[in-house]
Amino acid sequence: MTDKTYNVLFLCTGNSARSILAESILNKVGGGRFKAFSAGSQPKGEVNPHALKELDALGYPSMGFASKSWDVFATPDAPEMDFIFTVCDSAAGEACPVWIGHPMTAHWGVEDPAAVVGSEVEIQRAFAQAARFLKNRISAFINLPLASIDRLALQQQVRQIGTLEGASVKSAKA
Repeated sequence: MTDKTYNVLFLCTGNSARSILAESILNKVGGGRFKAFSAGSQPKGEVNPHALKELDALGYPSMGFASKSWDVFATPDAPEMDFIFTVCDSAAGEACPVWIGHPMTAHWGVEDPAAVVGSEVEIQRAFAQAARFLKNRISAFINLPLASIDRLALQQQVRQIGTLEGASVKSAKA
């Protein structure tokens, strides 16, 4: 068993919903073994209030989040990431910065709850579903034997997690 804390970055285009949900969930359920961050290629500049409401309803931290550029994590003084997961299809297809330390990457696409147009109940349901799908992926991830599995097998496992229930179209093809 290792005392290493793994840094994980969740990326999405706007960094306002899915990546924020994933950051909060992993920071709580990771039991101190993980430090999660989130960012976007084209950050919206504000966190979607439905994402914060869903986190609060589920008992996850919902304060202190900000929509920010992934450039924040590509500087020499940024925390070195061990894992980077894209959670939206558009971010998965973009040219990412060069990440210090060559972190392991995978696409864990989930449909965008912020894109849902409808009643408050329909929007709330979309955010609840996205949070559930992300929590399931995060639970599978934190239960991997990170310290004892070789890099190739680990890469295969983290990519496979992206095909779990709720995978967006690109994830399902991966």
